[in-house]
Amino acid sequence: MAFKGVLFDFSGTLFRVESAESWLRAVLTEAGLALPEGELVRAAEHLESVGALAGGAPPTAGMPDHLAALWAVRDRSAAMHRAAYTGLSRQVPLPDPRLHDALYDRHMTPAAWRPYPDTTEVLGTLRQRGVAVGVVSNIGWDPRPVFREHGVAPYVDTYVLSYEHGIQKPDTRLFALACDALGVAPQDTLMVGDDRRADGGAAALGCAVHFVDHRPVAERPDGLRPVLDLIG
Repeated sequence: MAFKGVLFDFSGTLFRVESAESWLRAVLTEAGLALPEGELVRAAEHLESVGALAGGAPPTAGMPDHLAALWAVRDRSAAMHRAAYTGLSRQVPLPDPRLHDALYDRHMTPAAWRPYPDTTEVLGTLRQRGVAVGVVSNIGWDPRPVFREHGVAPYVDTYVLSYEHGIQKPDTRLFALACDALGVAPQDTLMVGDDRRADGGAAALGCAVHFVDHRPVAERPDGLRPVLDLIG
């Protein structure tokens, strides 16, 4: 089937956030603080296990009761997103309590993200073929600067972000907004993402869906290239 539009998830699909260790190390350096190497590594592992890095690993250490309800709707606003992730971060002792907000701020910077090796190639090819491209993301902040910094923004026609609409995937309304913005019917649209529940919600609207693996950048050199075969 030939598709007229392709929607992509952001994190884990087009871009991948840095490791928890790199994330913590950068924030400590910026703050002029230091931890012994062993303590730094252990703190980074702890931050990862509680799910404090948005775009990184999901929580594996259990969700605190006082954050459970917030976690379920965290992508509906910038304030809830920050509160959820800094709340998880604060489970981990750090040398200065201000570091928890600094960690959240760091993850929103272009330096914290890398595109997958085939992101630019695939988006550029779609543009050459006249296929409309949108980004549909459950997120609490604006990733457009990340796309601009990494040279990918010219290939994206629209961004539909959960926090800007108070709606999060898998709610079909978010995908409908994206299709409308592209001027493409859902039946002519392919949704590409890494989350079978969230991104799979596009199927209920009538979109085709293709999944990629949410893996580190070095481990997924060509996960997006099959999209070029799917669009016809």
